[in-house]
Amino acid sequence: QVHLVESGGGLAQAGGSLRLSCAASGFTFSDYAMAWFRQAPGKGREFVMSITGNGAVTYYAEFVKGRFTISRDNAKDTAELQMNQLKSEDTAVYYCAAAPTLKNVGSPYYSAITSFEYWGQGTQVTVSS
Repeated sequence: QVHLVESGGGLAQAGGSLRLSCAASGFTFSDYAMAWFRQAPGKGREFVMSITGNGAVTYYAEFVKGRFTISRDNAKDTAELQMNQLKSEDTAVYYCAAAPTLKNVGSPYYSAITSFEYWGQGTQVTVSS
């Protein structure tokens, strides 16, 4: 049975940092790209960052450029999102997700909600201004 469990959410001040973790089980972790999406109140779920199965390539949404970093540890079946320079608009529920790593695809695949088969339950991030 597949499980993705997020942790590390909470309250931070604007300009501060948080680190989210995602623990995976029930599938071959290194065969899957991992991503973080978020959903703010009253808005749709949006792509944040993703990383390919071998960790060689990452993709990001423009609004996190220079602030967030995604990483993974295939020995521990974990993925992380380091969030720095947080802004109030980063307030959202953050979801970890997994998609099969495919060849000859790029950003459109690794940033699309429909590519991701497995999802975590989400963790709340609240940034106070």
